[in-house]
Parts: sequence; C-alpha cells; structure tokens
Amino acid sequence: MATFDTVLRTLESLGLSDVLLPFFLIFTIAFAVLQRAKVLGDPESDQSVRTYHVVLSTILGLVVVIPHMLGKYPPNADIVNIINAALPNVAVVLVALVMVLLLVGVFGGSPTWAGGARGFIAFLSFAVVFYIFGSAANWFPVNWSVDRWIAPDTQAVLIVLAVFALIIWFITKKPEKPKEAGEGALPRGLKALGELFGGGNE
Repeated sequence: MATFDTVLRTLESLGLSDVLLPFFLIFTIAFAVLQRAKVLGDPESDQSVRTYHVVLSTILGLVVVIPHMLGKYPPNADIVNIINAALPNVAVVLVALVMVLLLVGVFGGSPTWAGGARGFIAFLSFAVVFYIFGSAANWFPVNWSVDRWIAPDTQAVLIVLAVFALIIWFITKKPEKPKEAGEGALPRGLKALGELFGGGNE
C-alpha cells in the first residue's frame, strides 16, 4: 500500500515542483491579469477573447518552464528556482498577515483608528506576530529572548496585570453597535486594516 510520502516522491519525480506548480502559477496570474486588464478586449462580450487569454497564458507559462527543464537559464538566474525559493517566504508573510488580522479583529468590532487604544492594539498585534515568527526563524540573537530580559517571577506579574487590564477594558468600554451576522474576527480585521490605511474614508 502506497504511503503519502511515496505519492509525494512520485509526483516530485514527475516534475511537480519544477514544472507543474510553476506553470500553473504563471498561467493563473497571467490569465487573471489579462482578464482584468482586458488588453485584447472584453471577455464577457466576446468569448473568443477568453480563448486568446488562455492561449497567451499557456504560452507564457511554457516559456518560463521549458528553459528550466532544458537547463537553458544562466546560473543564478533560473526563474523557476527563484519562484520556488521565494514562495515559502511569501506564504510565511501571508500567514503572519492573517494572524495579525485575527488579533486585530478580536479586539476591534468597528474600529476607529483615531483613538489611541485600538491603534495601540493594532501595533501590538504586529509586534507580537513579528516576534513570534522572527523567533521561529531564528532572526534574533539568543540575548533577545524574553527569558533573558525578564525574570520568571516578573513575567508572571506582568501576565496577571495584563489579564486584569483586559478585563477592566472589556467592562468599562463603551457599547458598540451589534456586529453583522456571521462576521468573524478575520473580516473585522480586514475592515480594521482598511480603515487603518484610509479605506474607511471613501
């Protein structure tokens, strides 16, 4: 019985990460840009335009992948290798952004960033997520560890004070308008980030 590891190794031997994934990535991005930009015409009014977009996106994907398969790229300039090296970092950034949005959304129902409290929460969320991911990636020296900055007893006191501060804040904050049905922390975080960068003024 084939295991999942065997399946992945088989797919990799068939060119999953070197051919298929880069091709589909470039095809999808190129097709989406062509559909959105309407360079060759409006695909909604003319079905043939969509066909042209498919053909052109396929050509772009093959133009990038085929030289990689044949080893035609110069050293350190292989586009597929660059994509495969960069995508994990992009994924880390996206995951970190989602974590920030979740943290902001938990504390901000319908935020107004002019107030200092929610702005501080947004900044603190960014800082916490950055520290967590930076520590996991070993970006910081060992001396940056919180354990070396603050004694365990002091950490416990700070945690207790933070919990009490949060409880007092939840009790004393002004009541807000009821949230929309089904609106979770992530949508609220997206709204909050939009208002943070001026999206709420449109």
